Amino acid sequence: MSMLKEFKDFAMRGNVVDMAVGIIIGASFGKIVSSLVNDVIMPPIGLMMGGVDFSDKSIILKEAVGSAPAVVLKYGVFINTVLDFIIVAFAIFMLVRAMNQLKKKQEQPPAASPVPSKEVVLLTEIRDLLKKK
Repeated sequence: MSMLKEFKDFAMRGNVVDMAVGIIIGASFGKIVSSLVNDVIMPPIGLMMGGVDFSDKSIILKEAVGSAPAVVLKYGVFINTVLDFIIVAFAIFMLVRAMNQLKKKQEQPPAASPVPSKEVVLLTEIRDLLKKK
């Protein structure tokens, strides 16, 4: 089998295609969450904290010298990124939780127990009578 044919078989397997679709959708979802955090959630939080814009918050560790850039600790960007992660993790948790609940509903056996046949009832009575003797 040629390497090109092997690669084609690998790339066209269902799992690989599903994974590729998941990665593409995940990247788009990440952009949506970043926009949600940066453009919707952080402005009101900053406003409640006295008009603070977290993306601009940083600590300068070393000033710029000549052509060397300043060494800056950007903790505001870190706070935004942590919020991004928390929102994504919560959304994924909710999705997995919903899927697990659907899976449990499908796996549950019927609630009603089957009615025993006449033969089973008769054999049970015989067994019980033999135990009494």
